[in-house]
Amino acid sequence: MNMMLRSLALVIFIGVLSVGASARSLPDFSELIENASPAVVKINTLTKRKKSHSRIPQGQNIPDIFRHFLEPRQMPERNMHSMGSGFFVSSDGYLLTNNHVIEDADEIVIRMVDRREYDATVIGTDPLSDLALLKIEETGLPFLTLADSKKLKVGEWVVAIGSPFGLDFSASAGIVSAIGRSIPNQELQGNYVPFIQTDVAINPGNSGGPLFNMDGEVVGVNSQIYTRSGGSIGLSFAIPANVASNVVSQLKDKQRVDRGWLGVVIQPVDKDLAESFGLDKPSGALIGQVVQGSPAEKSGLRAGDIVIKFNGIEIIDSTDLPVVVGVTEPGKKVPVDIVRERKKRVIKVTLGVRNDDTDLGSIGGGSKRKPEGKAGGRLGVLIEGVDSNELKKLRIKGGVRIVAIDPEGAAAQAGLRNGDIIAQLGFSEVPSVKAFKKVVAALPAERLLPIRFFSRGNPQFRTFSLEK
Repeated sequence: MNMMLRSLALVIFIGVLSVGASARSLPDFSELIENASPAVVKINTLTKRKKSHSRIPQGQNIPDIFRHFLEPRQMPERNMHSMGSGFFVSSDGYLLTNNHVIEDADEIVIRMVDRREYDATVIGTDPLSDLALLKIEETGLPFLTLADSKKLKVGEWVVAIGSPFGLDFSASAGIVSAIGRSIPNQELQGNYVPFIQTDVAINPGNSGGPLFNMDGEVVGVNSQIYTRSGGSIGLSFAIPANVASNVVSQLKDKQRVDRGWLGVVIQPVDKDLAESFGLDKPSGALIGQVVQGSPAEKSGLRAGDIVIKFNGIEIIDSTDLPVVVGVTEPGKKVPVDIVRERKKRVIKVTLGVRNDDTDLGSIGGGSKRKPEGKAGGRLGVLIEGVDSNELKKLRIKGGVRIVAIDPEGAAAQAGLRNGDIIAQLGFSEVPSVKAFKKVVAALPAERLLPIRFFSRGNPQFRTFSLEK
């Protein structure tokens, strides 16, 4: 009995030692949070409601009985309040936050951890990175250091400080889940930030706040969360400090951010496209269209080229390309490694400057040409020529429109529909109906081939295969 009790006591003692060792291995964030919190701020914004205008045309005498329906109703004016977080990046009052925190705000007030409040002015904003630089009139302020975020590794501990749901200066911790995460933004036509993904609890109000490494340096600016409930589910995203550092320096100097511009419309490369272009794996960015007069066109890049490296950086996913182009200095000449017609080559490109006018606009127009051929043949389509005005809007030299399609044919199997404009089959352009017939007749059978087409104005590549 005594022997059994001694054995049990030994087991309990070992268990206590195990728990104690585990507890001691966990990091202590208290000193980091104490030192960093004075440089973090809560941001409150006010957006004033715009007054409604009368719908009565000027100079018109409207009877009183109708005037009631046309005059704007006298509703009480409701101003919009919002909040977020930010942090000082210098002792003389410059602070960083998200652009979406202060966008369209008429008043911006920042509150420090010691309860001091200041009115802030906007120095500059950068919607593409979702960053904004603000300033208050004060000196001798505590500030945070932006680290080299390239040194960050998956699995590292990170800490966030902010004001989630208005709960001032709350801290949360977790690890880095992934690095270089691409989150395309359709509204901004592309992605220009290689996000840091973490499992840190980030909620509304944390936006614009700092993400720290264990040395107390800022490795990111908390920006987005993925959620179905409106709160944290362990998927949060931060803008890397290297991106923020570049944006801060440019906004300080010139109140704007200049980015490199290539001038291409791209799409991902899937398994079938990779096979049709002679790649051993699906990777790279497939150029669906080259903008007229762009650096890409001037360098000789073409639709159908697959970018596999840009300035020495490997392009794994198509969303990697806008990021590496955007951070490259405009005017710089860089090598671009591509695959063209199953062969690798390098093209030198001198980048331009991206601005709001460098993206492709919407495409419209129609055609009144008479259809030729029938919905059959090797591809299974009935085609017609395309009006020159529409070709100009699409920025292509030629193409043919599908006006009828065999649902069992090769084109339909590839995902094409009525109204789509075919610009390229295999590696050959089809500038006219005559050229289309000639190219189709020469295509090899039972082999995956690329087809380039425009669907509702958007360039796309798919693959198809012809029967014998």
